[in-house]
Amino acid sequence: MIRLINVHKIYQQGRNKITALAGLSLDIQKGEFAAVMGPSGSGKSTLLHLIGGLDRPTEGQVLVDGRIISQMVDDEATLFRRTRIGFVFQFFNLLPTLAAVENVMLPLILDGRSSSESNLRAKTLLERVGLEGRRDHLPEELSGGEMQRLAIARALAFNPPILLADEPTGNLDSKNGAAVLELLRQINTEQRCTVVMVTHNQEAAGYGDRIVHLRDGMIEEENPR
Repeated sequence: MIRLINVHKIYQQGRNKITALAGLSLDIQKGEFAAVMGPSGSGKSTLLHLIGGLDRPTEGQVLVDGRIISQMVDDEATLFRRTRIGFVFQFFNLLPTLAAVENVMLPLILDGRSSSESNLRAKTLLERVGLEGRRDHLPEELSGGEMQRLAIARALAFNPPILLADEPTGNLDSKNGAAVLELLRQINTEQRCTVVMVTHNQEAAGYGDRIVHLRDGMIEEENPR
C-alpha cells in the first residue's frame, strides 16, 4: 500500500542544508494502523508530507497504492490526494465561516458533485463521527474534540483508502483525545482504511498495530503493539 525506498529529504535554509530524512525505507501494509514517533526534528511530519504528496523527496521513491506519487505532476498529484488520501491535522484546518455540514461538503462540491449529493454524503459522515446534531454549527461553536471529529468526517469525504493524521490529539484533553483515537481505530478496523499517524504521545501510539520510531531522519526501531 505504502512504500518508501531509500528516501532522502534535504531542505535548504540560507547557506545551510537541513537533512529531514536520511535514506529511510519503510513498508506500510494495506489496512495497517502505523504510529510514527520521534523527537522534534526527527522527520515525522516530513515523512507524512511525502506519503501524502504534499512534498517531494530529494532522492528515493515514494509509492502509494502502487503508484510513484513522488514523480506525479502537480495536477495528477492533486487529484490523487483528493480521492485516495484523507488528511487530519493538529489544528483542524476548518473554514470558520462554514457550518459543519458545509465544511464536509466543500471538497465534494469542488470535485464537481451536486449540492444534493454532497449534502447527503456530508450528513452521513457527520452521523458516522457522532456529530449529526451539530451539522449547522460553526466551528467556533464546537469543542476541540468535536472540531477534530469534524475534520475526520471531511477527510473521509471520498472514502479514501489511506488516512494520514498529524498529531490529531495534540490540541485535545485526554478524554477528547481518547475519543478521537477510538474513532480512528474504528475507521481502520471497519473500513480497512490504512492509517498513518504521527504523534508524540506514547499512549496515542498504542492504538496502532505498529510503532515506528524515528531519529535523525532514520528508523531507530519498530515495535508491534
